[in-house]
Amino acid sequence: MRIHVINPNSTASMTDQIARAAEAARSAGSVIDAETATGSPASIEGYSDEAMAVPAMLAAIRAADMRGASAHVIACFDDPGLAAAREVASGPVIGICQAAVQVAVTVATRFSVITTLPRSVPVIEDLVAHYGAAARCRRVRAVDLPVLALEADPDTARAKLLAEARVAIREDGVDAIVLGCAGMADLCAWLSRETGVPVIDGVTAAVKLAEALASGGFRTSKTGAYAYPRDKSGDLVVSRSAC
Repeated sequence: MRIHVINPNSTASMTDQIARAAEAARSAGSVIDAETATGSPASIEGYSDEAMAVPAMLAAIRAADMRGASAHVIACFDDPGLAAAREVASGPVIGICQAAVQVAVTVATRFSVITTLPRSVPVIEDLVAHYGAAARCRRVRAVDLPVLALEADPDTARAKLLAEARVAIREDGVDAIVLGCAGMADLCAWLSRETGVPVIDGVTAAVKLAEALASGGFRTSKTGAYAYPRDKSGDLVVSRSAC
C-alpha cells in the first residue's frame, strides 16, 4: 500500500525528518510518499498559518488520491484542514494529533501533551476535547520554542523537552507523554528511554493507523458530510435560467 504523508508547511528539511519517522514506522510492503506543501508558511504556529497552509495541502492530497494513495497522513499536530481533506480524498485521512490521542488513551490512563509555543496550547486543548479525550488529558504544556528551533537548536530542544516531560510525569501524574509537534518525531524513542513512560509521536501513530485502516479496506464515507465537494459550475447557469 502507498501512504501519502503531507507536511502542510513549506520547510523541506522538516519533511525529511517526518519522512524518516514514517519510514521507520511503516510495515514491509508499505511505501511512504512524503511531500512538502508549496507556497505555505515555513511553519504552522496559529490559526492564520493553518488557513494559509490548507489550500496547498488539499491540492496535494487530491493529487495523491488520484495517483492511487491508499491513505493520507497530515503531519502537523494542529490537524489543519482535516475535515476538508476527508472531503477530497477517497482513502482514509489521518491527522497526527487525532492518531496520537487515540494511541494515548489506549496505552495509558492519563497523558499530557508537550508542544512548542504557548499559543498552541488552546488549539491542542480544543482538539483533545473534540476527540473526546479531555478527561484523560491532564495538561497541554509548551516548551516555548518556535517550531523551526527544534531543528535549528536541537540541544536546547532536547533539554527543554526532557525537563518538561519529567515535570509532567511528576506534577500531572501521567503515565504517557504525547509529543505535540511533527518536528519532535526523532526524539520520541530517546524521551521514552529517559522518562520510563510511553512517549507517543503522532507521525508514527498516524502511519500505523493509516496502514490498519487501508489494509482493512476502510474508505472515507462519501454519502454525508465527507462527500466530495459539489461541482458548482452549473449553478449560476441554472440560476440565470430560472430568472
